[in-house]
Amino acid sequence: MTTLEILATGPLALVEDLGRPGLAHLGVTRSGAADRRSHTLANRLVANPADRATVEITFGGFSARVRDGDVTVAVTGADANPSVDGVPFGTNGIRHVRDGQVLTLSMPRSGVRSYLAVRGGVDAEPVLGSRSHDVLSAIGPRPLRPGDLLAIGEHAQDFPELDQAPVAPVAAGDLDLTVVPGPRDDWFTDPEALVRTDWVASDRSDRVGTRLTGQPLTSRDPGGNSPARVRSAGRFRCRPTAYPSSSDPTTR
Repeated sequence: MTTLEILATGPLALVEDLGRPGLAHLGVTRSGAADRRSHTLANRLVANPADRATVEITFGGFSARVRDGDVTVAVTGADANPSVDGVPFGTNGIRHVRDGQVLTLSMPRSGVRSYLAVRGGVDAEPVLGSRSHDVLSAIGPRPLRPGDLLAIGEHAQDFPELDQAPVAPVAAGDLDLTVVPGPRDDWFTDPEALVRTDWVASDRSDRVGTRLTGQPLTSRDPGGNSPARVRSAGRFRCRPTAYPSSSDPTTR
């Protein structure tokens, strides 16, 4: 059986697919790839069905050796300068990797997460119908560690149709967001400070949410607690620390 021997993982490397939709009534979030578009593209490039598991790599620093066979791979998402035995091959394209060769992803030029798809998919043990790792509940395959062996599944009869996908690079520099005031903007002494401030994603950000640093927001005493509300993707909220954070309740 062909495998990938994990040599280095960087800050975080997870096996992810499209997650566990439909289990919220059991208290199980969807989880799955944080960037589903890049995950799906990586699978498409190597002629995998969209639900095959990929490796989600955060901030690069990843390397793996191919064992007991040759593989076809694709890397999408953040441009982490992927290479095979030191020879770069670029993102959003496919590369054939021979037995014994080492695949490496470096620190991304821009973006956060890269996706490594292997033709046949990562054949990890599914939990509740998914091979995704949920970082809050620890459901699914644990985070990868050096020395792990990832089995590669049987590939479909279809063959890759493109060597390179025409995808624009991940933008670098400042990002402008459009915001709409929420139902509790009157709790802030100066709600307009949110849009006047240059915010920076802090090193406390993770798959649960993105925490921002900048000018602290000040609030007035509302005279009671806010009623519980459904959290939607893309929503910013301000904790008692006075710094806003965004979270995606479907991805953990």
